[in-house]
Amino acid sequence: MSTKKTAAEKSRLAGTDTPDRANTNAKLDRLEPFRSDATGQALRTNQGVKIADNQNTLKAGDRGPSLLEDFIMREKITHFDHERIPERIVHARGAGAHGFFQSYGNHSALTKAGFLQDPAKKTPVFVRFSTVQGPRGSGDTVRDVRGFAVKFFTEEGNFDLVGNNMPVFFIQDAVKFPDFVHAVKPEPHNEIPTGGSAHDTFWDFVSLVPESAHMVIWAMSDRAIPKSLRSMQGFGVHTFRLVNAEGTSRFVKFHWRPTAGTCSLVWDEAQKLAGKDTDHHRRDLWEAIETEDYPEWELGVQIIEEQHEHDFEFDLLDPTKLIPEEIVPITPLGKMTLNRNPDNFFAETEQVAFCPGHIVPGIDFSNDPLLQGRLFSYTDTQISRLGGPNFHELPINRPLAPFHNGQRDAQHRSTLDKGRAAYEPNSIDGGWPKETPPAAQDGGFESYPERIDANKIRQRSESFGDHFSQARLFFNSMSPHEQEHIIAAYSFELGKVEREAIRAREVNDILANIDLGLARRVAENLGLPTPAKGTVAVRKTSLKRSPALSQVNLLPDTIKTRKVAILAANGVDSAAIDAMKKALKAEGAHAKLLGPTSAPLKAANGKPLAVDASMEGMPSVAFDAVFVPGGAASVNALGGDGVALHYLLEAYKHLKAIALQGEAEQLLDVLKLEKDAGLVAGKDVGALTQAFFAAIGQHRVWAREAKAKAVPA
Repeated sequence: MSTKKTAAEKSRLAGTDTPDRANTNAKLDRLEPFRSDATGQALRTNQGVKIADNQNTLKAGDRGPSLLEDFIMREKITHFDHERIPERIVHARGAGAHGFFQSYGNHSALTKAGFLQDPAKKTPVFVRFSTVQGPRGSGDTVRDVRGFAVKFFTEEGNFDLVGNNMPVFFIQDAVKFPDFVHAVKPEPHNEIPTGGSAHDTFWDFVSLVPESAHMVIWAMSDRAIPKSLRSMQGFGVHTFRLVNAEGTSRFVKFHWRPTAGTCSLVWDEAQKLAGKDTDHHRRDLWEAIETEDYPEWELGVQIIEEQHEHDFEFDLLDPTKLIPEEIVPITPLGKMTLNRNPDNFFAETEQVAFCPGHIVPGIDFSNDPLLQGRLFSYTDTQISRLGGPNFHELPINRPLAPFHNGQRDAQHRSTLDKGRAAYEPNSIDGGWPKETPPAAQDGGFESYPERIDANKIRQRSESFGDHFSQARLFFNSMSPHEQEHIIAAYSFELGKVEREAIRAREVNDILANIDLGLARRVAENLGLPTPAKGTVAVRKTSLKRSPALSQVNLLPDTIKTRKVAILAANGVDSAAIDAMKKALKAEGAHAKLLGPTSAPLKAANGKPLAVDASMEGMPSVAFDAVFVPGGAASVNALGGDGVALHYLLEAYKHLKAIALQGEAEQLLDVLKLEKDAGLVAGKDVGALTQAFFAAIGQHRVWAREAKAKAVPA
C-alpha cells in the first residue's frame, strides 16, 4: 500500500484546506463559544477594556512607587497568582532546612532591626531552596535559576528575604511577570519541556525583551547548574532600605555567601545526574546536615547612602542590574547556619509561605517596580495555594512574636480569639489590642517617609534603558572556560528552538549587542549568518571586568565536605585505603568505598572490607574525585571491568581529580590517558595527597577540558 499522501491530504494535515477548515472553525465557534482566537484582536482586560500600555505599572513618576489603583496590573497578577493549585506556580520543586542566624556585632548605626544588634542572639530561620520552571516532580540539576528564600523568626516578627542565586532578574516591571513565566513554562499545547528553557516560547519572549539580556546570560552560565545548594550564592535581587532608630535611611543590596565556596556542575554531569539521581540537591543538603557538615552562609550588604543614589551608571531601582563589588564592597553582617532537617516535608517545606512584604522595623522597601508588584503578588498567591488568609497560623509560618488584631474567621482558622471586639478602636475590650507609636521603645513599624511629588504615569524611566552593558560586563568577567560554557549553553538552548527567526533574532538583536565574539560563535554553531555588528551603540562604562562575578574566584581554601569515591575489588591494598580515608578525614572530606557489587571485598591481606555501595549504585557524578588504591588482583579486576573503566573515564571527562596508587598506575595505559595536574599517580599515598587534594580544591581540572571532550564516557 502506498504511503504517499495526495495534495489534498497534505493540505488537510497542514491545516491549509481553507474552505473545509473555515467551515469547521465556524461550527466550533457556534458550538464551543469558549474557544478564543486572538488573531487581529486588541489587548484587553478581562472586563473588555482596551489596554494602552502592557509594559509598565502605573507609578507616581517614572521612578516612583507603584500605585494600588492600577487595576490592570492587579487583575493580571491576581489571575496569574491563582493559575495553579495547590502547587506553586513557580519554585514548585524545593528543599528546606532549619537553622539560625547570628549577627557579627551591633549594627544599630545601620538599622534598628533587633536581630542585627545582639551578637549573642541566635535568630531561628527556615530556608527553602528551589528551581523556578519545573513542577514538583522535575529534576534538581536542570539548567534553571534557583530560589533562595530565608524566613527569619525574629522577636519583632517574621522577616522574609526572598531571593535567588543570581543577583538580577529577567524583567524590570512586575506587570511583565506573568508574561515571562508563561513564556518559560512548558509550552501549553503539549506541556513540553519539563524543567527547562530550551524551547520556542522562552526564546521568543527574551529575544523580544532586551531588558532580559543580563539575566539570560547568567542563566546560560554555570550559575544555572550549581554543584549543590550548599555551594550557591544568594541575593535579595532588589534594592531595599535599612533604617536606623534616628530615621536615617540607606539603600542596600542583600548577599549570601556560602562558606563552602561557589561552584557548579559541568553540563554533561548535570544531565546525567538528572537521570541517575533526580534528588541530587535535596539529598546532598539532607546528608550534609545529618553528618553535621552544617551548611553556612555569610549575610552581607552593599550600602549606598541616600545622597549617592544617582551616582552610578545604572539605576539602583532596576532589578536587571547589579552593583559591582569593585564599586561598592560587601559589608558582612552575620552568619546563617543550617543544622536541622525538617521532620515532615509537606508540613514544613511545602507549606512554608514566603512573602517579600514580611519585614520588621528597620527594613523597608525601595520603589523598584518589580519589588512593588511582588509585595502584592506573594500574599495573594499564598491565599490561593494554602486555602485562605490564615496561612500564617501553620506551624512553619507562625511567628515567634505574638500576633493580635481584628482579623477573624476564614478557612483554617485555628486561633481561639477571646473578647467581643474584633475592631480598633474599641471601648468594650479596654481598647486592646492597641497601636504602638513608632517613637516608643520597641515601637511599631513606620514606613520611611520618602517624599513623592510626581504625576501618575505608565512609563519606564530612561535610566532603565541600558540593557547590554552589564551583560557585557558579566561575559567579560568570566574565565575562558566559563565563556566557553556560556557559548555552549546558548548554542544548545537555541538549537532546541524550532523557529529559525527566533534563533536569528536572539543572535542579532541580543547577543551581538552583548559581545560580537559571543554572537558569532553561537551563530556558527547554529548555522546562521555571522552578525557584522550590534544594533545598539556600545555604551562606555568605567568598569570592564568584575572578578567577583567569576566562580573561579569564589572557591574556599579547603576541601571540607568534598566527596571522594574509592574504587576497589578483591585483592585491594587495604593499607592504602586506610591511609587515604585518614587523610581525607583530617581535611573534613568524606570517602565512600565502592566495589563491583555491594558484596564485601577481601583485601590482599585477607581482611574483609565492607563497601558502601556498588559503582553502579553510586556513579561518578555523585562524587568530587576518585581514588584507586593498589593491589595487583584488585587493579587487574578493575582493568577488565567495563563499569569501573567507564567510572574513571566519566570522572576524567567531567574534569575531576583522580589519584591512582601503586599498581593502579597501569590503568593509565588501559584508559589511554596521560597524567595532568588532576590525574596523579604514585606508590606512596602520603606523597599523592598533596597534588590530589590541591586538584580537588580547584573543583575541576579546567586545563583538561579541551582534551576531555574527545574521551568517550
